[in-house]
Amino acid sequence: MAEATVIKPDLDFVKGVIEGGGDSLKKCYQCATCTVVCNVTPEDHPFPRKEMVWAQWGLKEKFAGNPDVWLCHQCNDCTAHCPRGAKPGEVLGAIRKQTIKQYSSPSFLANLVSSKGLVWLVFLIPALLLGAILSVDGTFIPNEEEIKFSYFAPTLTIQAVFVPALTFGLLVGVLGLMKFWADMKKAAGVTSGDLGGSISATAKEILSHVKFKSCGVSADRFTSHFLVFYSFVMLGIATALGVLYIDIMHMESPFRFGYGTPVKIFGLIGAIGLLAGVFLMISNRFKNAEKVGIGSYFDWLLITIVGVIMASGILSWVMRVAGIAGVAYTVYFIHLVFVLSLFLYLPYSKLAHMFYRSAAICFLKYSGREKK
Repeated sequence: MAEATVIKPDLDFVKGVIEGGGDSLKKCYQCATCTVVCNVTPEDHPFPRKEMVWAQWGLKEKFAGNPDVWLCHQCNDCTAHCPRGAKPGEVLGAIRKQTIKQYSSPSFLANLVSSKGLVWLVFLIPALLLGAILSVDGTFIPNEEEIKFSYFAPTLTIQAVFVPALTFGLLVGVLGLMKFWADMKKAAGVTSGDLGGSISATAKEILSHVKFKSCGVSADRFTSHFLVFYSFVMLGIATALGVLYIDIMHMESPFRFGYGTPVKIFGLIGAIGLLAGVFLMISNRFKNAEKVGIGSYFDWLLITIVGVIMASGILSWVMRVAGIAGVAYTVYFIHLVFVLSLFLYLPYSKLAHMFYRSAAICFLKYSGREKK
């Protein structure tokens, strides 16, 4: 007589998935339509059918070191074709949210960012922190006779706050990635592989956004994600050039050379691209809402942060040019708060996929599973 398999469901995990955007989880009856229509799943142990039943049964341990929830690009072809309305794409998104909480420390920050009811606190913390630092610095109430943001938030003060915040976010993300990588190797029983070649191939795949082109229902997500990704690259270059001019070359301001300077060129291109990308991202969600839904709180939190950063950055510049000091400084402060939020919550928000999805794609190649 065969031994019975005892299943010990983690009901808190199931509850977290349901509350995190996977409220349709229990509708799944394992017909496998989702796996059949998915264009990005590997042939060896394809997803998302197995992840759906594991989540239904509360088998949290199955998701420790599981790369498949991150290989999913949430094209939502599975959701559009599901005969039961189980929305596998949304469920896997909710599982990824649980994975982020599992690998990110400290846990209270992960819980804060993932809790819809505490969204006000998510932004209040960086606002109070930044306001207190600028008050101590003596610049929180600026001179309105001349609108100059560097008087309101001095460059050295900004660097003293934002550099540690970004370093913290990256460090937590990298540590989580390392834990995730170790768990993937353990779960798959893989001990060696071509790490250098896998990293190179992963970089090419990410930079080209080629997987997004495989999506059917939401194929237009390629353009919006491509624009947002490379707009951030351009804005990063502009920031790096600013550091070069001010900190290394010790120029008073990189902007005083006019609109032909590399800082303004890269900054302007990045701002326009980000504006277009966020607009397309939002419009695509509403356009496909009937088939795949408009996304969870976790999705919209990141879209909101990026959207406010873009809008407040442009508006603060317009108000400065127009000479409306009160509005200019207020909007600029909001801009700084949301940039700080982006850095602080980097490994806890949906942006954490830059760590975990990259690791999952790399492991697929490293383990040789992609070739099967």
